[in-house]
Amino acid sequence: MVLVYNTCFAYKFKVVGSNIDIIFSPISCNFSAVNQVYMKKLFLITITALFASAAIAQDAQKAIYYSISFPNAAHHEAEIVMTIPQAPDALRFRMSRSSAGRYATHEFGKNVYNVKVTDIEGNALPFTQVEGDLYEVGAHPANVKVSYTLFANWTDGTYASVDPSHAHLNMPAAFMWVVGQDKRPVKFEFNDLDKYGWKVATQLKHEGANVYSAPNLQYMMDSPTELANYKITSWDVVNTDGKKEKINVSVHADDDQAAIDNFGKMVQKLVLEEKAVYGDLPTYDYGEYTFLTDVYPTTSGDGMEHRNSTCIVYPVDKVAGNEGGLLGIFSHEYFHSWNVKRIRPKSLEPFNFEHANMSSELWFAEGFTQYYGDLLLTRSGFNTLDDYTHTLAGLINQILNTPGAAKYPATQMSRYSVFADAGVSIDPNNNVNDFTSYYTYGGAIALALDLRLRSEFNLTLDDYMRQVWLARGKVMKPYVIPDLQADLAKVTNNPKFAADFFKRYIYGTDKNSYEALLAKAGLVLQKAQPGKGWAGPLAVTPGRGRAGQQRAAGAEGLPILSSTTIGTPVYKAGLDAGDIILKVDGQTITDAKLFATLLTDKKPGDKLVVNYKNRTGAHETTIVLEESPYLEVITYEKAGKPLSKEQEAFRNSWLQSKVK
Repeated sequence: MVLVYNTCFAYKFKVVGSNIDIIFSPISCNFSAVNQVYMKKLFLITITALFASAAIAQDAQKAIYYSISFPNAAHHEAEIVMTIPQAPDALRFRMSRSSAGRYATHEFGKNVYNVKVTDIEGNALPFTQVEGDLYEVGAHPANVKVSYTLFANWTDGTYASVDPSHAHLNMPAAFMWVVGQDKRPVKFEFNDLDKYGWKVATQLKHEGANVYSAPNLQYMMDSPTELANYKITSWDVVNTDGKKEKINVSVHADDDQAAIDNFGKMVQKLVLEEKAVYGDLPTYDYGEYTFLTDVYPTTSGDGMEHRNSTCIVYPVDKVAGNEGGLLGIFSHEYFHSWNVKRIRPKSLEPFNFEHANMSSELWFAEGFTQYYGDLLLTRSGFNTLDDYTHTLAGLINQILNTPGAAKYPATQMSRYSVFADAGVSIDPNNNVNDFTSYYTYGGAIALALDLRLRSEFNLTLDDYMRQVWLARGKVMKPYVIPDLQADLAKVTNNPKFAADFFKRYIYGTDKNSYEALLAKAGLVLQKAQPGKGWAGPLAVTPGRGRAGQQRAAGAEGLPILSSTTIGTPVYKAGLDAGDIILKVDGQTITDAKLFATLLTDKKPGDKLVVNYKNRTGAHETTIVLEESPYLEVITYEKAGKPLSKEQEAFRNSWLQSKVK
């Protein structure tokens, strides 16, 4: 709102975009005719200035425009031109260092070169590379173009790849952006589609022909795009409010349409099972949700959630015959369309693309999703009960038998994501002793909470997730951990239980009694290898040296490549990374298989004399074998124990389909 006065009227100008509303407020006046002429001129000048300001404001909202071409796709290059109308005076542009859905830092700027800055006519403008991924433009006109070459040859959920078969574009890995212009709309023109026979699969809005748009930078960066001759299968799901949401499964793979349609029917079952957890689907922008699926042996396996889509990459030859493994990724990633994309930690809002995004809530955002990903495969009928017992054992071993979970709470392991989530380094770490994945840590907590809600409150974890969805996700209200505690207190009507659970198992390192909880469902938690001698895990690779470097010809022994696990027999014996095992009980050791064979008939308490060497010379130590702490889960039926009606009912309520 702008106020301009003369001695006769007060004029109020309300500027909204390119519109100016003028409000006249008469006041007393007494001045000469000359002064009246002067004041009229002043008034007209003021109006002209305000209209000019409004026009500038409108231009500032003009879309930043990207044109993407692929003249050298055979060598993994794309040519990208970013046109910036009404560029800011202090013009900086950059590549990202983080990616939506990833929590560690990535150096996307390393794959950008031939950077040029020009005016609209193509005249070069001065610019400086301030940092590896940051550029600053000197004096420039209103409209500026930035062009560059992108090298892209890694197909996964984070990076980009280009070849004649497709352009797999994760946006932070592919597109520069203008610093400080986050709210401006964005448009993309994808060229050479006919040349390569490509179609466009994306959550971006289709504007017509080969042009797509995003309302702002955050949405743009969250919109991976696959250009390929993919196959697609689609269907509508009627939501609880009666509106239809369209689900698309696009697949770039060497399968025929029948195989994709068959797989789509499997995904349909999964979608409905996930909908049953929350009670309704999210309202997807533009009414669609798209699975962007890339299946080929040379890809890097990955799944990456986005607001209205998910990027799934699987390194096998075809979908047909590999549906089971793919469904596991689909199940996890689709659950994220509720939990993390809408049930959103405040720590990730807004997402910062200049550095790693740290969150203490990933035990919930990723860990509870991990729990449901496998549970819903079982409810959908894709996994058997025996399959699921292996999953349960994996979660429980991670929370009960890893040093990281024993020493650190789930919140701290969540924060470690800035180093662990596909973060790249060349120096060894001590993760085996100081980190437990927030996926499995949180998954084990979710398992315990589900079983406790069922046994202590006649509720389920589904009830809790629905409460969080309604209070946080559906209304897009980012949460902090106390909010999750408040939701648990509300759904149980027991604030004391909620406070105790969060204090002990979220902020603390206490562990639930999984043996007693599983027994309620007729499942037995027991030692996996009772009475057998165990030395502990050794990170060894036959014929390889540390950091995967090729060993010299004729090198002897079995090298230990990374830290041994604290508390295990090998750790207690003093063995660690950099040691090379030469002999065990006098027998020359050349590979891991031979070392394992020597343990076959050993018992806890048996001793192994180990000769090894390192940079300080030759050494001898003794490994005193113990019983492995690792656990397994089996059914009462397999254990030869009678299954009660109550246990059977509890199990069925937990694991059977909820689709009505």
